[in-house]
Amino acid sequence: MSMAVGGGKGVMTDINMTPMIDILLVLIIIFMVITPVVPRGLETLVPQPPPPGAQQKESDLRTVVIVINRDKSIMINQEPTDEMRLGPRLSEIFKTRAERVVFVKGDPDLEYEPVAKAIDIAHGVGIDKVGLMTAKMEAGQ
Repeated sequence: MSMAVGGGKGVMTDINMTPMIDILLVLIIIFMVITPVVPRGLETLVPQPPPPGAQQKESDLRTVVIVINRDKSIMINQEPTDEMRLGPRLSEIFKTRAERVVFVKGDPDLEYEPVAKAIDIAHGVGIDKVGLMTAKMEAGQ
């Protein structure tokens, strides 16, 4: 770019690009700073159904499933519990296990908040991997 200095040529009709470039550089910096702050979703596992005719392993029999019903009642492997006792009960179950995996199954009509709380509690007691179960997966489709 060139710049006209002095001279009696009159009014300059070219667009001054410097302020526009400054604005673009500021916007680029803002987007570079904001992009890493964008929240990510929950990292979860999805259980895979066993192939037809396959026998279950012992580790499959020890699978821990947290079920959250429509009325927000919580069960761990068919054992009723509540939100306050969920953390201590999970840490008790997993204190002797090397593999720390739990699956969460929420009622289809349930809001996501109780499911997210259960996942947060599970991560809080040191469970490495949390999976989500759906009714379709449970039916084996």
